[in-house]
Amino acid sequence: MKPIDFRSDTVTKPTPAMRRLIADAEVGDDVYGEDPTVRRLEERVAERLGLEAAVFVPSGTQANQIAIGAHCRSGDEVLTEEGSHILHYEGGAVPALWGVQPAPLPGERGLLKPETVAAAVREDNVHNPRTRLLSLENTHNRGGGTVWPVDRFRAVVEAGRKAGLAVHLDGARLFNAQVAAGKPASAWASLTDSTSVCFSKGLGAPVGSALAGKADVIREARRLRKRLGGGMRQAGILAAAALYALEHHVERLAEDHANARRLAEGLAQLPGVKVDLARVETNMVFADLVRPAAEASALLLKQGVLANPTGPHSIRLVCHLDVSTADIDDALARIRQALAS
Repeated sequence: MKPIDFRSDTVTKPTPAMRRLIADAEVGDDVYGEDPTVRRLEERVAERLGLEAAVFVPSGTQANQIAIGAHCRSGDEVLTEEGSHILHYEGGAVPALWGVQPAPLPGERGLLKPETVAAAVREDNVHNPRTRLLSLENTHNRGGGTVWPVDRFRAVVEAGRKAGLAVHLDGARLFNAQVAAGKPASAWASLTDSTSVCFSKGLGAPVGSALAGKADVIREARRLRKRLGGGMRQAGILAAAALYALEHHVERLAEDHANARRLAEGLAQLPGVKVDLARVETNMVFADLVRPAAEASALLLKQGVLANPTGPHSIRLVCHLDVSTADIDDALARIRQALAS
């Protein structure tokens, strides 16, 4: 039985064409700035995002943390939505690495309102941390793969700017937002001081992210990358895969979105399963179950379907490069059988 893995869009394998580029990549020592493939990737990322420069890093977590370190100083505060990746999935790095205090704000499926941001900015007082940074996320993972409407994103950014804040965008799945909204990634990223993008999620590369931003931010980012051990040498081997993903796997994200919709509609018809179809905007499906999620995940695993619990009675299923439309139909049959047992 072929496993069908919905745990994340990070589980993909490099395609044959991507492997060929990895093997043939022109390389140099990137810490010395001598890797031509890395430089080419950084230039293209900055251009696509409408920002001045970019730096290649090993992971999305490192990209986000470097941004926080570049924008903030110890004792500062970063505003972010209460379900954000930097709060839940980065190992407590915000206070541990930078001495920065995170301030979680209530949102709607991961999206903030301008008035929420404005109200959260602290007054200049010796008792308070300095509110220094606003960190947003697009698409929003825990929100359900939510896409920020550009006008709302702009209004929230403007609220932060009015209060003197720098703005960072965790754009790990920003190209999913691009495809879903029919707008270029720069529509969001160009409004920020820094934006991270990930190549090893929906784009299907094996490793790597990039942090783009204003030139002075990226100069500092390179120093912090070195400090965190992210300076890689002949990294063009990895950058070649990321370049291929950027050039060939963005538009195909629409297939993942269509498969997620197909999966969601099929799941919604199963007894004991509830899916909010309005919440399925990109490649993620969140299903609420009558059964405990841990029990359901174990039953699904016996049928060769892998999915992660996200709560006591909820699971997340993520569509990606290695899940076809035929796999969706096969998975629905297996899930039906598993949950009937």
